[in-house]
Amino acid sequence: MRKLTVEDLNRIDVDTFKQAPKVPLVMVLDNIRSVHNVGSVLRTADAMRIEAVYMCGITATPPSAEMHKTALGAEDSVTWRYYNDTLQAVSELKAAGYVVLAVEQVEGSLKLGAFKFDPSKRYALVMGNEVKGVRQDVVDACDQALEIPQYGTKHSMNVSVTAGIVMWEAASAFR
Repeated sequence: MRKLTVEDLNRIDVDTFKQAPKVPLVMVLDNIRSVHNVGSVLRTADAMRIEAVYMCGITATPPSAEMHKTALGAEDSVTWRYYNDTLQAVSELKAAGYVVLAVEQVEGSLKLGAFKFDPSKRYALVMGNEVKGVRQDVVDACDQALEIPQYGTKHSMNVSVTAGIVMWEAASAFR
């Protein structure tokens, strides 16, 4: 095996990325504290060619030198918007026809792996604060909740890791 070079990977540039078809998925970040988590979500959104990332509440927005350390330029390729309140973002997405899912441990949640993304629909996935998760009023406003089954001693995962897992699962349904 030979490790691939940047030239071998034949990556598209930012302008081509902006014109390319996207997975009809919006990641909604509900009061994410860590600028590094935001950067990581942007970088993964670029890799999966996700439609957009919405940053809400205290979630940091570009430009940010600290965010750039993890986003590595994805803050320039991925479409992003800022909302003062997550409920406004969820309301607009629902009005636009998106199925809005809170990624959270709640009663009656849909388990990732058993849940199948429908390629004929558009989705928004709400990711919660690193300590408190998705706000209860935001969960209430969502169409349903999606949960990643966990089998260890911990009851949570890092928000950027969780976002990566659910983006991969969603993007796979559209490929």
